[in-house]
Amino acid sequence: MSKYDNLHYNYIDGDWRDGQSSHEIVSSNPFTGETIATFKAASVDDINNAYAALEKKQQAWGETNPYEVSGIIEKAAQVMIERRDELVDVLVRESGSTVIKANIEVDACIGVIKLAVEYPFLLETVIARSAIPNKSNHIIRKPVGVVTVIGPFNFPMLLAMRSVVTALASGNTVLLKPASTTPISGGILLAKIFEEAGLPAGVLSVVVPKTSEIGDTLYTNPVPSVISFTGSTEVGKRIGEQAGGAIKRCILELGGNNAFVVLEDADVDYAARSAVFGRFLHSGQICMSINRIIVHESIFDEFAEKFVQYTKGLNVGDPAQPDVLVGPLIDEREAKRVEDAVQRALDEGAELLLEGKRDGALVHPYVLKGNNDVYSARTEMFGPVATLIAHKGDDDALRLANDTDAGLSGAVHSKDIKRAQKFAAGWRTGMVHINDQSVNDEPRIAFGGEKASGLGRFGRHISFDEFTTYQWVSIQTEQRQYPI
Repeated sequence: MSKYDNLHYNYIDGDWRDGQSSHEIVSSNPFTGETIATFKAASVDDINNAYAALEKKQQAWGETNPYEVSGIIEKAAQVMIERRDELVDVLVRESGSTVIKANIEVDACIGVIKLAVEYPFLLETVIARSAIPNKSNHIIRKPVGVVTVIGPFNFPMLLAMRSVVTALASGNTVLLKPASTTPISGGILLAKIFEEAGLPAGVLSVVVPKTSEIGDTLYTNPVPSVISFTGSTEVGKRIGEQAGGAIKRCILELGGNNAFVVLEDADVDYAARSAVFGRFLHSGQICMSINRIIVHESIFDEFAEKFVQYTKGLNVGDPAQPDVLVGPLIDEREAKRVEDAVQRALDEGAELLLEGKRDGALVHPYVLKGNNDVYSARTEMFGPVATLIAHKGDDDALRLANDTDAGLSGAVHSKDIKRAQKFAAGWRTGMVHINDQSVNDEPRIAFGGEKASGLGRFGRHISFDEFTTYQWVSIQTEQRQYPI
């Protein structure tokens, strides 16, 4: 990594240091198994010390000239542009990202940073007239204070960056806790990027703890005002319970059981190619990935044949090879989970259309035919497994699409755009893509889910809203007449 060497330290209050825990966190390559870095894990004391330092530094950072803050944020984007090859390399080696996916992720990071360049100027004061004589009302947009960001392993850099850069640009200080399987690409590299961009010491801290040792420390510490979490619905519910009890704001981007719906008038070949990309990009380890493919019964066999054909043509293997679309899962345990899930679906009546296989952490794609009740359809697979389901018409397809606790993303294919728009209007999901696949993310568009897929939104100025608050300050210029 040239300048980005020595990536095995926690970053607390501007210092690169070993954690005080007796535990170690090992970052390894999921494809080769090689060790990339070994961290001495952060302890509860490390985390509490980081929060104390962040609280101490926040006011000064929040009052920093907005042009200076904006310049630092803009420089961070430039650092990523200049170091693209290094960042892609780490994503490939640590998270098992293919070169295709890693470049998508770096581009998306640059996009969210460029959007955040304008946020410092939105911390403004609006003066409003009052119903009371000789009074002016000042509505002041302010940072919330200290923000906790907890990132996932699948898009570790992007899904941390979108909260970190927004919170920093909004005048907050930030504690970032990356996933233990991707501590470098999801945490340490972000600290390096902002350090190189000129962020003052102590405004961002990155801790790499052992989760079983720190327990609920990140949720129960009184310092942070907002917790931004991307990950499983199970953990998100736990965070919501803890944060709610402490009256903390939560932004939760959780799991999805996304459907891809094909109406009978769709372009079958195009829909099949679209579905293959949306299912198998990054081996299906994306919250927006297609999980269920719901196809009209009159074109089901034609679609299934094409879908299997295109799936067979995918390059599977070493993610460092530029033509590979399906690389390893994050570790062998996840690969075994996927293999067991396929068997469970088969035991429940699913039919095997394409048999995959597991080789260490690498899973070759499986294609199943089933219904909404087989395990692979009712559960987010988070791996390269597609379940094809037949529907009888628009109402039946919509019923199937909505028959899940999740509601993150989805796609519907039809040559009749008004028909597809009507379908989308009845779909209880945060995002619907007509004649495309479900994996889409643009920094200037509202991103987020319904139902058990989370709370809050990212993108546009909505992200800025999530990390700021309002204060009302009124000024009485002449003495009021009180009935006293």
